[in-house]
Order: sequence, then structure tokens, then C-alpha cells
Amino acid sequence: MAVAETQLYAKVANKHRSKSTSALLESLLAKGFPAHIAQKALVATGQKTVEDAVKWLHSHCNDPSLDDPIPQEYALYLCPTGHLLHHLQEFWKESKRQCGKNRAHEVFPHITLCDFFTCEDQKVELLYDTLKRAGDSFSQCFPPSISLTLHASPSYLGFFIDDIHANVLKDFAVAFSSEASALADCCVKPCLKQFHLTLAHKFYPHHQKTLEQLAKCINPGEPCQWVAALYSRDMRFVHYQRLKALFQYKPQNIDELMINAGDFIYVDPTHQSDVSEGWVVGTSQRTGCRGFLPENYTEKAHESDTWVKHREYVFVTASRSSTQTERESNVKLNGEAKNPSMSRSGTSVLSMQNGPLRRAVLVMRHGERVDQVFGKSWLQQCLTTDGKYYRADLNFPSALPKRKDSMKQFEYDPPLSCCGIFQSRLIGEALLDQEVMVSYVYSSPALRCVQTAQHVLQGLKLNQKVKIRVEPGLFEWTKWEASKVIPNFMTVAELAEASYNIDTSYRGNFPLSSLVPSESYEDYLSRSSVVMKQIITACPSKGKGVILIVGHGSSLASFTRPLMGLPSRDSSDFAQMVRKIPSLGMCFCEELKEQNKWQMVNPPVKTLTHGANAAFNWRNTVLED
Repeated sequence: MAVAETQLYAKVANKHRSKSTSALLESLLAKGFPAHIAQKALVATGQKTVEDAVKWLHSHCNDPSLDDPIPQEYALYLCPTGHLLHHLQEFWKESKRQCGKNRAHEVFPHITLCDFFTCEDQKVELLYDTLKRAGDSFSQCFPPSISLTLHASPSYLGFFIDDIHANVLKDFAVAFSSEASALADCCVKPCLKQFHLTLAHKFYPHHQKTLEQLAKCINPGEPCQWVAALYSRDMRFVHYQRLKALFQYKPQNIDELMINAGDFIYVDPTHQSDVSEGWVVGTSQRTGCRGFLPENYTEKAHESDTWVKHREYVFVTASRSSTQTERESNVKLNGEAKNPSMSRSGTSVLSMQNGPLRRAVLVMRHGERVDQVFGKSWLQQCLTTDGKYYRADLNFPSALPKRKDSMKQFEYDPPLSCCGIFQSRLIGEALLDQEVMVSYVYSSPALRCVQTAQHVLQGLKLNQKVKIRVEPGLFEWTKWEASKVIPNFMTVAELAEASYNIDTSYRGNFPLSSLVPSESYEDYLSRSSVVMKQIITACPSKGKGVILIVGHGSSLASFTRPLMGLPSRDSSDFAQMVRKIPSLGMCFCEELKEQNKWQMVNPPVKTLTHGANAAFNWRNTVLED
């Protein structure tokens, strides 16, 4: 057992356990569920209905932690609703689009009254009673509107609550914490520091001006009804990353995790180093089971997405009131808006066919490479005894391009698989459907990148109009080359002879001879930054449309972050990030010329996700006894 888990068990092992007599609990006991497990199910579902608790119990029938006595953690927040919430969510969405994600995006808009504390499952109903009594006692003196003043610093942006109103909120928090601590036998600490509603936190300093401009569009005097809400979270996974499943995945092996679309997965980032590329190991919130799952079936979730909303107290004032129906239409159980237009998941890229066209850069990883499927010895699998190439599997390319030096060089400069060719063409067709206008194409000298660019252009029906500029400076971090030498790439002349649509007049910013084996991380970042600036300079700013750059997994961060003025990642974080980028993964940056900067937005096409298809031997499978 891990040290942290041992400490958690120690906190609760000697607690006296009283029995609850709630109607919900009685119904579960009547169905034959043990009391401690029934109480855990009720708490995990916010004590809403028996049906929710039973569904949770059935989903967790194989949960190895079902009998564990670890309680949930609870927090009391004051949350806005109505017009103010609407404008706050608009700020959330626009700040994320223009400046990227910061810590404030992890949780919905709120004012913290009591930070997280633990409470035993059988005593949670006492918290509900305490919230109602405290709310009732303060309902008459609760301010009809709360005065909010914008405050900004290099790492924080938010509204401070004026002292007169803050004192009322502090008294309410103290009243709740005192009674909850006494009745529920838990340690509840009220927030006594400056009350605030955070808009942005831990952002890059150069984004402060943009965030402040967005914040000034919020009218803090907008009509608002305030709700004191009690939330809980699983204390075991506080420091874990959270993923949301986009698709269903059915396990192929016993150590894999069954997931449904919409499931939330807890992932410990410290346990991923030995996991195969493209996979993560995590714990399902829905089932409590742990196992491996494909990472490209998921997307990152917000911290509060996995919280459970328990009870709320609505402060109804004479000057502002709203119906229960309005409240329910604006707020979900986890405090986020139901209205899809208020989603914080980011905005779609500005339509390329609507409004004035802007200069943009689309950085793309190459398609599936043949050695990614068949291993480093793929070439030996498809050579005859006299050294001629043949197609040993339908996913091998039908032929290899001619090159003057040895065919063995393909081992270090592998081509795309047939699926990689299909992927690339499919992306090109999707870009064509979205009427994306590609004006320039740059490619790493790696054959897989040139082929990807070629087939994307074919899908766009631009292969006869736009030529590929082969730029050696776009090659990946050379430290990752297994051979410890720079591959012998096909020359521009060889590529042109092999019918690739190459711009033979283009002269790269970095000659091949400038690439050195095992370059340092700093040298790679410097090379990437310089070549990106040179490409942007070479493509006229008065020109409209998209600059397509086909590179490697490392390209998505190393080319786009300097473009947006963001600092580089730590090398270990960089390596972890690159592992998560699939074939044809892409980033899209748009120029804001009037502001003299670039911003990252959603790519113009959806992601491409597919499963594995293993080799099949009918004789060994079907005829085997």
C-alpha cells in the first residue's frame, strides 16, 4: 500500500461510526446492500435518488476499493447564476481561445467560502442540515447585490469583494464551519482572507494585458442570484490528471480498461513512464477499475468535471429573484452551463470561408510510418533473397521510390504505410471540405513527411498547383535518432524524379550539413525558432491563407510556442508531451496582424482516430485445435 493511502486509512480507522436513518439509506439496506457500501454510493451520487445509488453500485461491482473507508472531501462555494454567470463563462471561453488554458479554467466561477475538508459518509446529511440552517439565518441580511472590484497582477486576475459584503460572507462561512465541525465531527475551516472570484490564475505575464481587456467587458453589476453550493471530490485522486473518454473502448487484453464515451479517467502522471507509446494507465471514475487505455480515445478534462454537487442554498433577495426552472436551466450538478454555446471546451477555428481571410500556420505530424506498425526490421520482412522489394502485407507500400544509394537507407528514413497514405489524403479531403486555402507547403526532409505533404495536397486537389519546399531545419530533435547519425535523406532531385511535387528551386534555411547528431535540447529549440521565423518572413504578410508545415511529433510545440511568444517546456515535459501526439496530429495558429501576435485556435478539421488491426494467420487461428 502506498504511503499516502496508508495515511488516509489512518485518519479514518479509529472513527466512531454512527448509523444514518435516511429514507434513501433504508431503501438500499432493504435491497440487501451493506450499510457502509450503501452510504458510499449515496455520497458518490450526491444523495439524489435510490436509482442513482443503485446504478453506481452495479457499476462498481468490480471496484477493488469498494470496501475502503476513505471519505470524500467537501468544499462550500458561493456561485453566481443568471446574467453574470453568462458573461463570466464567455470570459472563460474567450480567454482560453486567445491566451490558452490557465489554472482558473479548471473550476467554474465561484467564491470559496470553506475550502476542502473531509467528512465521514454517514455524517454528510448533517452538512446538508447545517447549510440550510446557516442559509436561513443569513437570508435576510444577505446583500441584494455583491460589489465586485477588478484586481490584476502579473499572475492573477479576478474580482475582489468589497469589505462590507465580504464581512457578511465571512460571517456566513464561520457559521457554517462552526456548526458543521461540531455536528459532523470534522474540521471545517472558513475562508477568512480576501474574498475573491478568480478570472485567471498562473498565466504567462505577457497575456496580462489581453486578459485585462477581456475582463473589462464583464459588468460586475449584472443581475445575479448567488447560490451557496456544497461539492465533493475523491481525495485519492486530488493530484491526478483527469481525462474524458471520447469513444467507447472494449478491452482486448485482461489488463485493459473498459470505457464508455463520457467516462472520466484519473491518471497518475508519475506512473506513465513505463507505459507503451499511445497508452495510459488510469482509474475509471464510473467503475473504480484500473487498467490501460488508448490515449487518443480521450481528451483532457477540467478538475471540477469529476466533482459531485450535493446541496445548494439559494439566496433570494427582494431586488433579484429567479425561478427554480431558470436556475436549473442555467446550472448543472457540477456547476457548468448546460447551454452548449457556453461550453468551456474551446472555440472552433474561425471559418475560413466567412469574413476576411487571415494568414495562418497549420503544423502537422506525418502519417503512420511503416516501422511504427512492423518494427525497425520492417525492411527485412519484405526483401527477397536477391534483395528485391515485395509487399509482405497490404499495409506495406506497394513500391519504394528509387534512390541512388542503398535500399538499406530506408531503415533510417522509412516511408509511410498504406494506412499513412490514406490518413494523409483523408486529412487533405477534410481541409478541402472546409474550404481551407493552403498557399505554401514546407516539409521536413524525412521521406514520411514529404509523402504526407504530397498526399495532403492530393486530397486538397492542389498537387499540381502548390509545390513542396523541403526544409532540413524542420527535421525532428536529432537526439531521438536511434542510429545516432543523421539519416541519408533522398535528395530533392531524387524526390522530384520519384514524382513528388517538389519545389526544386527552393534553398533551405538550414542545409543538411548543419544538422548534427544528438544535438542538445536548447540547440533544437533554437533551430526550430529560427526556421519558423524565416518561414513566416518568406511568406508575405499581405498574403492570405494557410502555411502548411509537415514535420514530426516534436514540431507541434517547438514551432508554435515561439510563434506565440510562449516560453519553451522543460525537456522532460517536452518528451512526455510528444508521446501523446498521434499521426496527423496538428496545431493551428492564426495571425492577429493588428495586434502583432499569433494565437492558437482549434484546427479547421476534426481529429482522425482509429483502432489497431493485428496481423491475422487463418491457419493458426481457425484450424488450430
